[in-house]
Amino acid sequence: MSDLWFVLQLPVWSRPALAWWLCVPLLALALDGWLGEPPVAWHPVVWMGRALHWWGEWLAPPAPVARDFKRFWLAAVVWVGLVAIVSIVFWAAQQLVLMLPGWLAAALLALLLKPLLAWRMLRDEVLAVEVALGQSLAAGRAQLARLVSRDVSALSAEEVRESAIESLAENLNDSVVAPLLWFALLGLPGAALYRFANTADAMWGYPGMRGGRHWQWAGKWAARADDVLSWMPARITALLLALCAGGLPPCTLARQARKTPSPNSGWPMAAMALALGVRLAKPGVYTLHGQGRTAGPPDTRRAARLGRQVVWALVPLVAALQLLGALAFFWWRT
Repeated sequence: MSDLWFVLQLPVWSRPALAWWLCVPLLALALDGWLGEPPVAWHPVVWMGRALHWWGEWLAPPAPVARDFKRFWLAAVVWVGLVAIVSIVFWAAQQLVLMLPGWLAAALLALLLKPLLAWRMLRDEVLAVEVALGQSLAAGRAQLARLVSRDVSALSAEEVRESAIESLAENLNDSVVAPLLWFALLGLPGAALYRFANTADAMWGYPGMRGGRHWQWAGKWAARADDVLSWMPARITALLLALCAGGLPPCTLARQARKTPSPNSGWPMAAMALALGVRLAKPGVYTLHGQGRTAGPPDTRRAARLGRQVVWALVPLVAALQLLGALAFFWWRT
């Protein structure tokens, strides 16, 4: 049910307040474009990352352990405990904000929602890879390393560009579409829950060694939880990319999306590859749209423009979900 706390407030709020509520995602995106990311000291996703790092150092062993179910369940309990804290904090913040007049509540909710999404930073970082490639391959690799966790030291210029476009497509879902969709469903706690789960997957969800720790069992819960929460948003991201590109063959898109090990990230990446008509690959792992041409510098800029179109196409979809949830609640009450 869409944002239960908000709809419970509707009998108290005026109709203009409902209109302001529907504008919250748009206001958050406007803040994102205007202000960018908040300072690190005040960034809730940074706080989540610090907590995950601290617990990860305790949970993940320095050497592989076969069938470590104890480690798996310990990590699951820690994950649930941390996500409960995050959800309660954002629920309490939302509860306090919703006691204010509609316009002020909407403005403050947008301010609280903004750190849970990051379109401007994603776009700027991806375009910066292209600028760096124009300087040298080494500079392009260094800039790409800010975006991806893979080893970039042996990538060619074309592979650096492909990786940047892939990162834009994947993070378009993780950093924009999914948080806003979960906001539409569960309000601020939903967006915060998703961002925590996605951050946990990025820090814990590895099948082997990383950072001197073995994550095969300690990170399995975090990886699977993110898979569940990202399943529908990833496919909606692919659908929006297809629509903004003028349509893509559904069967081809599905076939290409299944080539990646992840059950979700392949969907927006495959849609981006098909929309641009380029080949996107992770060496030794997968190749998307293999018959496509090699991506060139204009394709990075085209990918950023397509991503922007998806972001703005998402706004009315999120508002519609919020409105449908409210209407469904009133129908159920009557």
